[in-house]
Amino acid sequence: MPDSSALPDALAQALGAGAVLTGEAIPPRHHSDWSGAAPVRPLALVRPRSTEEVAAVLRLAHAYGVPVVPQGGLTGLAGAAVPHAGGIALSLDRMNAIESVDAAAATLTAQAGATLQAVQEAAAERGLRFGVDLGARGSCQIGGNLATNAGGNGVLQFGMMREQCLGLEVVLADGTVLPMLRPMIKNNTGYDLKQLFIGAEGTLGVITRAVLRLRPAPAAQVTALVALADFDSALALLGRLQQRFAGNVAAFELMWRDFVAASLQWQSLREPFDAPHAFAALIDVTGRDEEALRGAIEELLGEAMEAEQVQDAVIAQSRAQAAMLWKIREATAELPTNMHPPINFDVSLPMAEIGRFAERCRAAFDARWPGHIAVFFGHVGDGNLHISVDGGTVGHDEAGVERIVYDTVAAFQGSVSAEHGIGTHKMPYLGASRTPQELAAMRAIKAALDPKGIMNPGKVLD
Repeated sequence: MPDSSALPDALAQALGAGAVLTGEAIPPRHHSDWSGAAPVRPLALVRPRSTEEVAAVLRLAHAYGVPVVPQGGLTGLAGAAVPHAGGIALSLDRMNAIESVDAAAATLTAQAGATLQAVQEAAAERGLRFGVDLGARGSCQIGGNLATNAGGNGVLQFGMMREQCLGLEVVLADGTVLPMLRPMIKNNTGYDLKQLFIGAEGTLGVITRAVLRLRPAPAAQVTALVALADFDSALALLGRLQQRFAGNVAAFELMWRDFVAASLQWQSLREPFDAPHAFAALIDVTGRDEEALRGAIEELLGEAMEAEQVQDAVIAQSRAQAAMLWKIREATAELPTNMHPPINFDVSLPMAEIGRFAERCRAAFDARWPGHIAVFFGHVGDGNLHISVDGGTVGHDEAGVERIVYDTVAAFQGSVSAEHGIGTHKMPYLGASRTPQELAAMRAIKAALDPKGIMNPGKVLD
């Protein structure tokens, strides 16, 4: 096998010197991602401008037997984009074009480096919307969203990234291009190969382009913040909403009191209700007429109050007020500066069990680390719960916290990752959610598509 030290020169010859950076010329941001994993400077940072150049990079990496780590917006929280010291960091940031929007067919074709926000804005210009939204929209890239099967705030209504993707273009480890950019909803022609790469975190190939499904933009959207006494009341309210506004409940974000209190303190916000409550649900409902929709929501919440399922409610009267209510939920951006450091979890559970799961985790934390600080919040309507623990209040015992959470996930037959992926952080716990037979099947697929093991090695599977 050729000497890997000669690879940067071979890459520069194939792509041009401007596309390949080495040594101290590699910006530090490409040494790691938002996961907090220790930074690693790769052998080379390569920034291709086309699918053909990505294929050229992979052919060379395959020939040299050098690891390749695809990098998008580097907003991942599981460590999947952390490079290898002797490998290539393959950044897709130059491949950021929105190639086309077909308003009649409600599809959009984009290169993998396009940001989620750019896709959202391109859809909005044509009176359409893209069904995935998350706080890192301005930085995260479509390729990374697909590679991690990202979720976010719109999953309840539209599903995860997997449900938004009609077609993919992917480059395999040896440089082979799979041109799967077919924009049909129905396509029963054997194995649906694109699904192998969605959620694979770059371990099977590099996503270079995608055909995405768009939806009609709602004529109206109303936001409400609702105070609740307990988790069962939250489930009852969600049931009411889904029955009354079938298919139009766009978000149901549940926040435990610890999260609301922290958010208000961190952002110097006012208490939204006259008194604190055990839970707060942030709700978005879409419809055709804003005034009629607001009236229908007021009526439903009144009925829920009479049934003692709701304790109080605030209904936004404008987009500015809605944004202020959402500001409470989006306090996750404040975690890194207010927890030292945050130990973050992204799990999913049977919906009816989320309340009991949270209580059991909290009791275990209290027993081991009296006075600890932890916040619980999540999308909940799709079974997704987030937990953030202040590492400084648990003696920086990240392994101990992880063991409690993931053992409890296994006991409740949940998933150790709802939307953030596995990367390196959750790899030791993958067995809590996957059987040995499933893991063996995953390894067989990996061996078939990446026989030399160069695609993002050490991520997802050990």
